[in-house]
Amino acid sequence: MSEAEAATAVDVAGKLGFKNGDLVQELGYDDDVDFDFRELLEAGIGGELLTEDDQEVVDGVILWWRSGDGDLVDALVDSLTSLDAGGVVWLFTPKTGRAGYVAPADIQEAAPTAGLHSTSSVGVSGDWAATRLVSRKQ
Repeated sequence: MSEAEAATAVDVAGKLGFKNGDLVQELGYDDDVDFDFRELLEAGIGGELLTEDDQEVVDGVILWWRSGDGDLVDALVDSLTSLDAGGVVWLFTPKTGRAGYVAPADIQEAAPTAGLHSTSSVGVSGDWAATRLVSRKQ
């Protein structure tokens, strides 16, 4: 990895609040995810993303979600299972105009029911919108 690629990887991880050594679990993986983003994030945290089967306590969760994937509230609740206190859930949804688009109002409705609230959005993917969700206790 070149210096520029390494700097980009650190930047992507940093935009999400992650650093080298953090454990990040990935949920909702499918063949439509942003593979370039995943590669940069893994480089930024210095390891592979954990899968749905991993049971370790994690610093953050990346949840890929599309309309038609089921119940968003249930998925958000499930995303909290391995999340450390103070951890963050990043909800990735297809951007406007893409198949599987999820309206921001749907996220705003589902998050509080799951005990979360939306704090910000960041641009780290060309095709996916990223919404930061944290526990309402924070």
